[in-house]
Amino acid sequence: MMMFKRVLIAEDHESTSISVRKTLEELNITQTEYSYYCDDALMHIKKNVNAEITFDLLITDLSFEEDHRKQELAGGVELINAIKQIQPSIKVLVFSAENKPALIDELFKKHGINGYVRKARHDAKDLKLAIDALSKGKTYISPDLKQSVKEKNTFEFTPYDIAIITQLSQGTLQKNIPVYLQENNLKPFGLSSVEKRLNMMKELLEFTKNEQLVAYCKDFGII
Repeated sequence: MMMFKRVLIAEDHESTSISVRKTLEELNITQTEYSYYCDDALMHIKKNVNAEITFDLLITDLSFEEDHRKQELAGGVELINAIKQIQPSIKVLVFSAENKPALIDELFKKHGINGYVRKARHDAKDLKLAIDALSKGKTYISPDLKQSVKEKNTFEFTPYDIAIITQLSQGTLQKNIPVYLQENNLKPFGLSSVEKRLNMMKELLEFTKNEQLVAYCKDFGII
């Protein structure tokens, strides 16, 4: 197994950054650098790529608190995308408290991350397992999130579905949704089509009320 040699940590909480570095040291990874700001993390990547001394792994949070320093990159997703433009081969491990399945699924599919560990009890152990998996060319997701992401993927919501559910979440009456669909050229416009689609979603997801469907989509980050 070829373990990572150089790791960049992007994390704005000092205590978490120290904890991550300690975990890396226990894996005999001692060449680490850390940044409290996304802009600084990107600068580290650029500097090292130019010097042909690249990082093997980026460990980043998603949320970074704003302070007196104005930042070009607002958060982890923007940082991942920017770094991938410069060094596409770098492995990316997200370490975050976020647990919305739709967002996590998008990070893998759209932003090309390799692993996701949720900040929680026993997350140091989880980090070690993730780093080991990534070093072997595998992907990794925290065990407690696997089932949620799997459930999210059992039904793929279309833009039409999301438009209907979003309107319901905003208080639009079901009978008035066709007006919105027609104004935004989302077909089919008819009320019967809206009712059929809602009934189908509720049946597949085993809900009886529209409110349950809306709450589910909010919880899973779909709307």
